[in-house]
Amino acid sequence: MTRAVLSIGSNMGDRLELLRGVVAGFGARIRAVSPVYTTAPWGGVDQDDFLNAVLVADDLDYDCHDWLRHGQRLEEAAGRERTVRWGARTLDVDIVSCAAPAGSGLRALHRTDPDLTLPHPQAHRRAFVLIPWLDVEPDASLEVDGTTRAVRDLLAELDPAERAGVRHTEFALVPATGTVS
Repeated sequence: MTRAVLSIGSNMGDRLELLRGVVAGFGARIRAVSPVYTTAPWGGVDQDDFLNAVLVADDLDYDCHDWLRHGQRLEEAAGRERTVRWGARTLDVDIVSCAAPAGSGLRALHRTDPDLTLPHPQAHRRAFVLIPWLDVEPDASLEVDGTTRAVRDLLAELDPAERAGVRHTEFALVPATGTVS
């Protein structure tokens, strides 16, 4: 079994429905869904703002690559094209971290494969990942350069303008009951 923290975003098409499609696509694996935020694009390419959220999911049969493949299938179904690095996209599903049971808790898994690096090498610099993650896991931690750090501390170290650029919306990805159908 693995537990994954997934960052999802969209800035093309019906952004909200595309994000809801990710929640539906992962279905019963979803354990927590953050509120939806709007954020300016990251990476210097001129494009529309994103809607972003974080999901926490687990599956007895999934390994880290299964989360990646599942997310890529959802991106492909949404018409994702990888033409411009950090460019506009219908859907982005990033695996921020992946953990497996160890003793009485979870142990973060590490990958440095050509197609998957874990933990995500840029997550600690992205307020649009850290803010929604804290909504669903207030005590979350992330390994950065070999040291496990509290996500709240990583967020506090970011430029205030970066944090201010992540704006809460009234959108929801799941019904008000909080259940995933």
